[in-house]
Formats: sequence, C-alpha cells, structure tokens
Amino acid sequence: MAPATIADYLKVVPAAIRAPNRFLWTSYDVEADVLYINFEKPSCASDSELTEDDVILRYRDRELVGLTVLHASRR
Repeated sequence: MAPATIADYLKVVPAAIRAPNRFLWTSYDVEADVLYINFEKPSCASDSELTEDDVILRYRDRELVGLTVLHASRR
C-alpha cells in the first residue's frame, strides 16, 4: 500500500469541522477491516443500528456518538 499524501488526509477536514462537538477520533483495525469513527472520547453507546451498507450507527439515547464502518478497505 502506498503511503497517503497530505492531500489524502486533508479530505477529512470538512467532516471533522461538521462533526458533533467538533471532535473526530478514528481508529482502523486492519485484521478486522473495520474503521471506528467516534464523535467523543470515550464514546459510550447505549444503542446501535446496522445500515444496509454495513455501517453501524452508535447512539447514546438519541445522540449519534460514533460509526463503525465494516469492510472499510473496500470503500
């Protein structure tokens, strides 16, 4: 895999600016091919929902606190 350029990382800037609380924390698990995106740290969810495109929306009450992106490398 080729190293990412600065331009690749700059593509996340708009999403970070729009994130709840202006916080965006990510972690990628290469073995599971799962990308975790959290809008607060720690991100404690009380409920979740799996979408048709294999993204798990994680909620605390009605507030979205994070996303879990399955099969992340295929996106």
